[in-house]
Amino acid sequence: MSRPVQARRLEGVDKNIWVEFVKLATTYSTVNLGQGFPDFPPPEFLKEAFSRAVSGEKHMLHQYTRAFGHPPLVKILAQLFGKLLGRDLDPMTNVMVTVGAYQALFCCFQAFIDEGDEVIIIEPFFDCYEPMVKMAGGTPVYIPLRPKAPKEGKLMSSADWQLDPAELASKFSEQTKAIVLNSPNNPLGKVFSRGELELIADLCVKHDALCISDEVYEWLVYDGKEHIRIASLPGMWDRTVIIGSAGKTFSVTGWKVGWTVGSNRLLQHLRTVHQNSVYHCATAAQDAVAQGFQRELEHYGKPDSYFVQLPRELQQKRDQLVQSLVAVGMKPIIPEGTYFLVADISEFKSEVPDVPNSNEPYDSRFAKWMVKNKGVAAIPLSAFYCEAHKDNYNSFIRFCFAKDATLKAADDILQKWKLEKTAP
Repeated sequence: MSRPVQARRLEGVDKNIWVEFVKLATTYSTVNLGQGFPDFPPPEFLKEAFSRAVSGEKHMLHQYTRAFGHPPLVKILAQLFGKLLGRDLDPMTNVMVTVGAYQALFCCFQAFIDEGDEVIIIEPFFDCYEPMVKMAGGTPVYIPLRPKAPKEGKLMSSADWQLDPAELASKFSEQTKAIVLNSPNNPLGKVFSRGELELIADLCVKHDALCISDEVYEWLVYDGKEHIRIASLPGMWDRTVIIGSAGKTFSVTGWKVGWTVGSNRLLQHLRTVHQNSVYHCATAAQDAVAQGFQRELEHYGKPDSYFVQLPRELQQKRDQLVQSLVAVGMKPIIPEGTYFLVADISEFKSEVPDVPNSNEPYDSRFAKWMVKNKGVAAIPLSAFYCEAHKDNYNSFIRFCFAKDATLKAADDILQKWKLEKTAP
């Protein structure tokens, strides 16, 4: 008889909320605003670049390229991020291409985190941070963004969700190896201010901690907000790994092209994990992304730049969804960035009653009710919290507004829902 297979580091991380809610959306939903991907095409110049890569005369683009990043891509990334960070970057040592930002995160945790190490995670957090820390043998330490009441008559903003400086300082210890920063933040849409980043940076320097900076939504900021890169702050370059994503940058999530930017002191260890796991990323996709960045660098800051046009279009979609959600009685939290929007559903407890002593958070049950009865899929915010804190933030759900036809269909359903609520 075979002995049981032990997978100690996988215990408790095998469940994934996306599996359940994607299945629900497929079964019941006419409109899926749950998953975070656009339903509109990428820019024409990028599609043309990909077409040239796979159908042109450069037949070697169908073969392996450099393991740590296709040379044209790492060169243009070094050029762009050198400009943004105000330093000279070596494309061969300061940039590494990964299979999406997801693999970049995995490389960071596998490279840097060991048994006994603590990793500070800011809540709400992109759900893979917690299991990736545990799979590496580390211990997650959680610190929540705490909402502050908005001014009378105003909708809450993601900027109203803030860290308590004393509470954050108390989370750092001799065991702290790293903090994970996600700005702009998924799911909240918060763009961390310079003051907030300086607070985090000062604590990282004081405690000699690393910063894993997930900046995949760096170009998606609204209302004149500025995305500040924590690696640009004093003392942070040598302790920060920046993570980026072509999927979010160019609306091509299925291409799975991501990257890390940082000092060779850190990236040398990521290269070791990469070469002994994934080893290589799709050559043609990397070539197309390199051409896309070349075009954007030439048009940087100009009105026809995709980095200017996309956030402008998404801000309009955000505002459209805000109006529709307010009309049915939800209280949206206006995101400063990303293509996600969190809404307060506490006004619906008369329509969808809470269940005392339930093991399932209220927002999870509401999201299931909404997809089954209204045909709109969203994700409960409690999915972005650790188990101990899920019930503290269980009156919110997350929507994705990076949609065209889907958002129009959602608006039609929400308008109908509004009429139902106001009918005598």
